Amino acid sequence: MTYKHYCAVSLAASLLVPTLCLAADWPQYRGPRGDGISTENLSIKPFPPSGPKVLWKVPLRNGFSSFAVSGNRAYTQVNRDLDGSAREVVVALDAANGQEVWFAAVGSGKYDGGGDSGAEDNKGGDGPRSTPTVNGDKVYVFNQHLLLYCLDASTGKTNWTKDLVKEYAGRNIGWKSAASVVTDGDLAFVSGGGPGESLLALNKTSGQVVWKAHDEKTTHATPVVATIQGVRQVIFFMQSGLVSVKAQDGQLLWKFPFRYSVSTASSPVVDGDVVYCSAGYGVGGGACKISRTGDHLTATELYKISGDKKIANHWSTPVVLNGYLYGMFSFKDFGKGPLKCVELATGQIKWEQPGFGPGNVVAVNGQIVALSDKGVLVVVKATPEAYTEITRAQVITGKCWSTPALSDGRLYVRSTKEGACIDLR
Repeated sequence: MTYKHYCAVSLAASLLVPTLCLAADWPQYRGPRGDGISTENLSIKPFPPSGPKVLWKVPLRNGFSSFAVSGNRAYTQVNRDLDGSAREVVVALDAANGQEVWFAAVGSGKYDGGGDSGAEDNKGGDGPRSTPTVNGDKVYVFNQHLLLYCLDASTGKTNWTKDLVKEYAGRNIGWKSAASVVTDGDLAFVSGGGPGESLLALNKTSGQVVWKAHDEKTTHATPVVATIQGVRQVIFFMQSGLVSVKAQDGQLLWKFPFRYSVSTASSPVVDGDVVYCSAGYGVGGGACKISRTGDHLTATELYKISGDKKIANHWSTPVVLNGYLYGMFSFKDFGKGPLKCVELATGQIKWEQPGFGPGNVVAVNGQIVALSDKGVLVVVKATPEAYTEITRAQVITGKCWSTPALSDGRLYVRSTKEGACIDLR
């Protein structure tokens, strides 16, 4: 995690009581640890009748990519016409004012659906689904065709590329890849290769393959990196279920078989030694507990609850706080699907509140920050006792299937039409 220190006091006050505010970057999909939880000490107050302060709002055409925020830049992916051709493009915006600093084309911008014909505002809804990953002075982008780019964070110039289809017998998925790159230490992790090389770890500086292994068919889900039972591991949510491997060498640690149907798009959620996963299309949610005997790890099923009406997450990955999941649990219930609190250990629903649809949530300081699929920002207390709303406001227009990013008290949100920076301080 990268930290920035700010001191915002007058000269007179600084002579008496120096003030230090700690703010964390949000450098990848679902934040610094990939769990959707901010480390900032931010208490969000009820918005005034006019809504929260909007620092900037800019057009961002098409795509479900979220923002990654690092240093003074906010990065996302859009669909843009360049020289008469639709292209998938990474844009770097000035985080303070939303002005574009640079853009870089990273592949074809033609998509074979996936914006969902049943959703409002489907026209123009297709576009990049992956989110850039920022690590130091580099930005990593995984496009829809399994082409991995490493770009210079300051200029957008390409450092290196890897084509999983051509170089590693890659096997794409219907609606094409939506996963984001995950980094840990010196490594960058992706999936999508062929037999014996379906999961890959690359040196993040050179792009050289450090390890490649396994024969797994990819999904739309972004993997997570976690330490469970003292072992650093990467958990991929594949068509066979959860597949966990050692981060440093790719050795298989454990598997949790889980049904696949059409699309698996939400990421695994880790809380201590419990891992939760879920999918739509009738699959539902489930959890396993990881135990250790010597050097051997085992995944034991806690529950599997099938169907789309209980604990199914389509692409809306929940957050976990104090043993409870908070998130949008629904399937194709656009504009209506509920925000729910679910007990992680049992899958029991503690409360639910309709009217959110398949948006996404993040958490900060015991608060759930939820962005509905119609751009309504709602702040809720993270408590299993009851749905307790703190405040809400319409902050953006268009179809919002991306995940908010929180950095320095500023919430970066986007839709298929625009992006905005909301001051929550």
